[in-house]
Amino acid sequence: MSMQVQTTGPEPGAQLAIGAPAAARTTAVQSVGGGRSDGGVEREIPLFTYEGVPDAEITEHPFTTDDKLGLRLARFKRAPSDDVVLLIHGLTTSTDMFIMPEHTNVVRYLHDHDFTDVWSVDFRMSNRLPYNLTPHRYSFDDIALFDFPAALAKMREHIGDRRIHVICHCLGSVSFMMGLFGGSIQGVTSVIANSVGLTPRVPGWSKVKLRLAPFLVESVLSFPHLSPQWSNDPVLSRGKIFSKVVSAFHRECDVPACHMLSLMWGTGWPALYSHENLHDVTHRRGGDLYGGTSMNYYRHVYKMVQNDSRAVKYNPRDPRFSSLPDDYLSRAPEIQTPVLFVTGANNRVFTDSNILCHQRLEKIVPGRHRLHVFPNYGHQDVFMGKDCDKDIFPTFVEYFRRHRR
Repeated sequence: MSMQVQTTGPEPGAQLAIGAPAAARTTAVQSVGGGRSDGGVEREIPLFTYEGVPDAEITEHPFTTDDKLGLRLARFKRAPSDDVVLLIHGLTTSTDMFIMPEHTNVVRYLHDHDFTDVWSVDFRMSNRLPYNLTPHRYSFDDIALFDFPAALAKMREHIGDRRIHVICHCLGSVSFMMGLFGGSIQGVTSVIANSVGLTPRVPGWSKVKLRLAPFLVESVLSFPHLSPQWSNDPVLSRGKIFSKVVSAFHRECDVPACHMLSLMWGTGWPALYSHENLHDVTHRRGGDLYGGTSMNYYRHVYKMVQNDSRAVKYNPRDPRFSSLPDDYLSRAPEIQTPVLFVTGANNRVFTDSNILCHQRLEKIVPGRHRLHVFPNYGHQDVFMGKDCDKDIFPTFVEYFRRHRR
């Protein structure tokens, strides 16, 4: 099977798909199947493929933020709809986590259940873009103020005043909720926030990693970033040696990328998910589904964890963010958009963060927001699990149907 992905004309400063020539207007997508890349990596599923959504019109929409970054939206449209869904990934993942070909993904499930116009944004945390791979100083405030308002404005150019529902995940969820509760994001009908929202809480060992990792990685090891893909380096690089050292402490599986991910996020063996919830191919291609990241987002998470698990500005004295509140829960009474907080019961990355967030909001605006905990799931398998179409996605659709009017 093959398809064509139409790319809308680029704006100044916008980028086309990774690997595409600047003058391109369409991107050919390979069929799902095995194959060796130029780097010698054996892949069962192509990198950055759209094959997981074979029966939709797929278009790409570049846009530029006010701080001059080129980002992009992908639109998966099976039919016109008055209710449009926007998907927001977490740090080091991308649109790929929503369109995986190896199982019934969330885009196909939404299409099959009357939500036939679905968008996904690759913002500055995406592994389809280069912004994570340098020692930047971006914070969640940058994303809340610049990325999501620009993405929604680009969507409005195409969908007008139709209702927008949002599904956001991980630190993409933190950033989006900061924009929503900080006032930079408006006009959203309903939100589903997975794993963490405005009250990040992490396991004890993760606190140690958040505190020490930025200094150790940047100043001691002199790595520009950490990457789950280092085991695939074609030479014996420092990253590959580091990956081998990490794997020496992880005997739960034989996938080096999985070991690195457990170092980078959460506490557990593995930390991000339960192995039994994943297809084998999903587990094996973790190096493709999650990219590298540098350290400044860790610093912002740590500041929030230390501040009574509350979403706060990274630098309150920075005048660029004067329109945003120092404490993002402070405007909670004013926010009318209902949020469904969801999390896996076995979340070993952000533990009970969303349970705490719902409890705090219940004290401020009783009954406005809801909570759902999925048994036997963790942090990432809520989207990447092989049985999400049975265990997870029906809850999403039910919530959106409730808020169609």
